[in-house]
Amino acid sequence: MTHVREGRPEDAAALTALALRSKAHWGYDEEFIDACRDELAVSPDEVAARRTAVAERDGRILGFTMLDGEPPRGALGMMFVEPDTIGQGVGRLLLTHTTALARRSGFRTLTIDADPNAEPFYTAMGAVRVGATPSGSVPGRVLPLLELALT
Repeated sequence: MTHVREGRPEDAAALTALALRSKAHWGYDEEFIDACRDELAVSPDEVAARRTAVAERDGRILGFTMLDGEPPRGALGMMFVEPDTIGQGVGRLLLTHTTALARRSGFRTLTIDADPNAEPFYTAMGAVRVGATPSGSVPGRVLPLLELALT
């Protein structure tokens, strides 16, 4: 059974590798993935500071989220799922966990800088597109900017 736990500093390297595999799942070429490498890197210090939640089954990390900011407005800083588990409810479990944590912490809204391939998942979960935001990795590329109301 899949469960969600708090991230630990020693998870950082595994989370970075997972984020890169998850991003590559969408068919991006190696040059694109290399351009994203720094932005997708997770340091041990970030794991606690960014309220990391990890989905795990039988000791295997299947995905993670990061909750950034301070109430009442925050951001889903990162959310990645292992490619071979996409469509199995891991993303839904993680997002449900993270939004519940955000509500308990006083957040009323989360923004999401979404990969275009992930936008349908987020909108199915209740997020609404409110604009666009520049990519932090690829100059000239823009990403869907979504907002998820938590009230």
